[in-house]
Amino acid sequence: MRTVTVGTRGSTLALAQTRWVVARLKEEWPDTDFRIQTISTKGDQQRGSLVAMAQRGDKGFWVKEIEDALLQNRIDIAVHSLKDLPTEQPAELEVSSIPKRVDARDILVGKEGMKQLASLPQGARVGTSSVRRKAFLKAYRPDLQVIELRGNIDTRLAALAGDEYDAIILAAAGLIRTEMRHRIDEFIEPDILLPAPGQGALALETRADDDLNIEVAYAIHDHTTDDRITAEREFLAGLGAGCMAPVGAHATIKGGLLTLEGWVGALDGREVIRGTTQGDAAECADLGAELAQDMLGQGARDLVDAAHV
Repeated sequence: MRTVTVGTRGSTLALAQTRWVVARLKEEWPDTDFRIQTISTKGDQQRGSLVAMAQRGDKGFWVKEIEDALLQNRIDIAVHSLKDLPTEQPAELEVSSIPKRVDARDILVGKEGMKQLASLPQGARVGTSSVRRKAFLKAYRPDLQVIELRGNIDTRLAALAGDEYDAIILAAAGLIRTEMRHRIDEFIEPDILLPAPGQGALALETRADDDLNIEVAYAIHDHTTDDRITAEREFLAGLGAGCMAPVGAHATIKGGLLTLEGWVGALDGREVIRGTTQGDAAECADLGAELAQDMLGQGARDLVDAAHV
């Protein structure tokens, strides 16, 4: 029996989504043995420095060590949260498969009486680790105290037991994939908090010349998700922004028509530039790039640059 080694970070969420991927691959390739190998990344090792690294323009701090393992033939397929993957990749690697996306929205988990974002009391303390969420939350509710919250899913949920936070904001996909959907108090609609580009999607990365494992990974590829993600990531790339910039993008497809919405915000929430475009889903890459150029013309460059100062 052939063995395929699948690399991932060692967090609860990373392992849950990788086990899901392996289960789907095993359905398609029952005569193949899949082995999971965990790899520690710079982001795992230096969590307290993530914002500083992003401001310096560092990219790939959640994925570089995993990509190195691919390049060194220590693993055959890497599983990433797609929103963590830089829009530029090493030439020797490629994203060979994007499985079906789960819910892209953000969600709120709150203490008793703090279960909905719109009805949080004046000055409520909301925890999040994302500069995008901070910017868009402050734009929606300037009165809120948005407080830094880091750690894995369990650590963030446990923080609600203390006195520092009234509510926290997380990605829906994380709780869905770790079978904690019951903890979600409210799904926050994209017109209030636009998701990160690629949020809720996974990427299976391989060596570009590894035809066998490209075929293995591609067995669970979802074309509709790929078109949506391509539009969102081309928008991000066109802005010259990284995964920790205050940028949101969300694409939907209905009847072959792709609608892409993009936001770029000031870190303090005082300004948010919004844009929308529509077109044939087959033109997803062009739609993302064109929306980025349109928004750069509206001043988005200054907001993106300010996030890296």
